Amino acid sequence: MQAFTREETGKKVKKYRQQGKIPAVLYGRGTDNINLWVDQSEFKKTFREAGENTIIDLVVDKKKSIPVLIHEVQYDNLTGEVSHADFFQVRMDEKIETEVPLELIGEAPAVKEQGGVLVVNINEVPVRCLPSDIPAKFELSLDGLKTFEDRILVGDIKVDRKKVEILMEDDNIIALVSPPRSEAELEALEEKVEEDVSQVSGVEEEKEENQEAAETAKSENQ
Repeated sequence: MQAFTREETGKKVKKYRQQGKIPAVLYGRGTDNINLWVDQSEFKKTFREAGENTIIDLVVDKKKSIPVLIHEVQYDNLTGEVSHADFFQVRMDEKIETEVPLELIGEAPAVKEQGGVLVVNINEVPVRCLPSDIPAKFELSLDGLKTFEDRILVGDIKVDRKKVEILMEDDNIIALVSPPRSEAELEALEEKVEEDVSQVSGVEEEKEENQEAAETAKSENQ
C-alpha cells in the first residue's frame, strides 16, 4: 500500500479528508513516529483483505517498503468513514503479541435439532509469535456441539503451538449451546420486565410530584 509523508496536523487535515485521503501515523519500537497520508479507497480495500493481523508492505514516498500491521482504525461518528489509521512497524525476527479472530463454521446440531441457543464467549484469541507466523484467523467447526453439555474450548484450536503461543488457558470456553427457555421461565422473565417497568414508572411519577411540590412551595414563598 502506498503512503506519503504528512506535514498537516489538527484541523488542517479536514480538507484532505474531503479529497479522499486518510491521515495516518507509523510507529514501532526503535523508530520515530511518522505522520502519513494514505488513499481512502486503497486503504479500505487492503484493510478488508488483511485485517489487523496480516503483514502488509507499506511503501512510503515511493521509496522504502516497510512491513507493518494495521494496528488501530478510527471512524467518523457521522459518516462511518475511516478518519485515522495507525500502522505498527514490525521486525520480522522479533515475536509480537496480537489477537487472532475466531470464525465458527457450520451450525451446531444442538441448535438445529433441539432448538438451543448458541452462546459465543470469545471472538478473538491473543497470541505471541513471529510476524510471519500470525494466522489470519482460527476456524472452528460447530459440529461438535451436539448436546447442551458440549463445549468448544481454546484447547480445541488447531495450530502449531511451537510457532504460535496462545496467551489464554486451554479450558476457556469459546462457545456452547444453552437449552431453550421453558414456558415457565419465559413467563417469569416477562413478569420481571413488567415489574421493572412499573418501578421505573413509579420513580418517575414520584419525581414529578416532588418537582411540582417544590415549584408550589417556591411560588408561595415569593
